[in-house]
Amino acid sequence: MKVGVVFPQTEIGSDPGAVRDYVQAAEDLGYSHLIVYDHVLGADTRHHPGWSGGYTSNDMFHEPFVVFGYMAAVSTTLELVTAILILGQRQTALVAKQAAEVDVLSGGRLRLGVGVGWNHVEYEALGEDFHTRGRRSPEQIELLRALWTQDVINFEGRWNRVTHAGINPLPVQRPIPIWLGAGARANPVPPDRVLRRVGRLADGWFPQFSPGEDGREAIAKVRQFAQDAGRDPDTIGMEPRINLGDGNAEFWADRAREWAGMGATHISVNTMRAGLSGPQQHIDAIQQFGEVVKG
Repeated sequence: MKVGVVFPQTEIGSDPGAVRDYVQAAEDLGYSHLIVYDHVLGADTRHHPGWSGGYTSNDMFHEPFVVFGYMAAVSTTLELVTAILILGQRQTALVAKQAAEVDVLSGGRLRLGVGVGWNHVEYEALGEDFHTRGRRSPEQIELLRALWTQDVINFEGRWNRVTHAGINPLPVQRPIPIWLGAGARANPVPPDRVLRRVGRLADGWFPQFSPGEDGREAIAKVRQFAQDAGRDPDTIGMEPRINLGDGNAEFWADRAREWAGMGATHISVNTMRAGLSGPQQHIDAIQQFGEVVKG
């Protein structure tokens, strides 16, 4: 099971040196990958009554593709992962181009996690339909893979059209692995339509539920949906997260063992919302976590 870190982007600040130091510390500590979350805009909740989202305009987010270009230059081995990029609010061809560029600059170290998101304010500002975001996802994934593997394509979909054109340069990985987000903080066990999409389309997925019987049932469904689609379920990766602030070192170790027993191929530690202050405390935290979980 590969062990990674979640970039503490809401708490690390905007100093490029701090970003560099964190990335290089994670690599030096032997972590295999680094996860970045994605939000383009944050809503001012004073003007959005009844707001229930997890983030607002007070939360800072580095833009994933741009910060990955920087991280690629200051690291050599870390896999760079979005978990997740909100695909439905973006132009598909532009995502293909940006992802391919990161993959080229990093020497083939990008893993693209995508999802539909929950923030209707972002969709409005970016000119995309919030209500069709799930239905558009399979077509977007199909187009991404076509653009990453062919010099020129001719694609006619319901929502996307590419007329005899292609991106250049193509990525190192052809195609770049696509993982899917599944579930949310409020509803951690996703509905069957989401699990079916994972089994049919994804190279891997990011569950949001905790280990337990509901989770085992969801994993079994993904495996069955993969078999129904003619795929080998063992080829589909799974990466849950452990929140540092949810417990002590014993909890981290126990939770990692539980996830390994449920078939997780990757795991990551999230140090945000754990009462830490400043980049160095986040670095110290992933060092401590690594000593416990990685040995």
